[in-house]
Amino acid sequence: MVRVAVVGHVEWVEFARVERVPRPGEIVHARETFEEAGGGGGVAAVQLARLAGAVDFLTALGADAAGRRAREALCARGVSVHAAPRERRQRRAFTLLDDAGERTITVLGERIVPHGDDELPWERLRRADGVYFTGGDPAALRAAREAAVLVATPRAREAIVATGVKLDVLVHSGSDAGERIAPGELPVAPRLSVTTLGERGGRWRTEGGDEGAWAPAPLPGPVADAYGAGDTFAAALTFALASGRESENALAPGRRLEDALAFAARCSAACLTGHGPYGAELPAS
Repeated sequence: MVRVAVVGHVEWVEFARVERVPRPGEIVHARETFEEAGGGGGVAAVQLARLAGAVDFLTALGADAAGRRAREALCARGVSVHAAPRERRQRRAFTLLDDAGERTITVLGERIVPHGDDELPWERLRRADGVYFTGGDPAALRAAREAAVLVATPRAREAIVATGVKLDVLVHSGSDAGERIAPGELPVAPRLSVTTLGERGGRWRTEGGDEGAWAPAPLPGPVADAYGAGDTFAAALTFALASGRESENALAPGRRLEDALAFAARCSAACLTGHGPYGAELPAS
């Protein structure tokens, strides 16, 4: 059994399905609304639970109804939630899902992330085959580095810069300005940098200068919405690399890396065809 974990944040998300995003001053009517635990850490934790059969999620939650609902929703989806309490409102988000399949997100509140001095089972990360890190303080990132494979998002750049921890993989969206990394911004280069490019697939580059690309995976059905597709890619890549960690060349250019990226692309494509982040079944391999 592959042992995986996520360290990061959760958002309680209210979704509204609309024909299109309203123009300034316009009123549109939602055809449907629903709520779910989301955010980068939440989505990745659920998808890793589905892929690996179990996942430890080390996070922090607000002490309000939204925080309690987030915990309940994640546990119901097979996630082992280890949450430090915070005496504040849970971070929430409002997401419009339009007929073109795009998601438009408004975030309410600051991210709530775990800290290394929180009473959480950090020792489990030392036994993990793979950890995906979306947020936390420097001590939390150092604890995550104890895993065999550490994957992270640039959204956690403050902890990455502060610690100088060497990441195995940095995954970011090429179309998201908030995830861009300037040359030399990180004090220690990751072993592998992965850039997703949506319908164009993506590209990768090793710290040694080797680089390549992958083609987009075919969609298994019509596009429903894009919410969670990027986080699903990162979760699936973490799982694939953790599954092959016995090989010293798991992150080196070659068939193993190509297979891991292709698998992640297939999972992301599947997510696009589902209702919300968890509406589609993920491929088994």
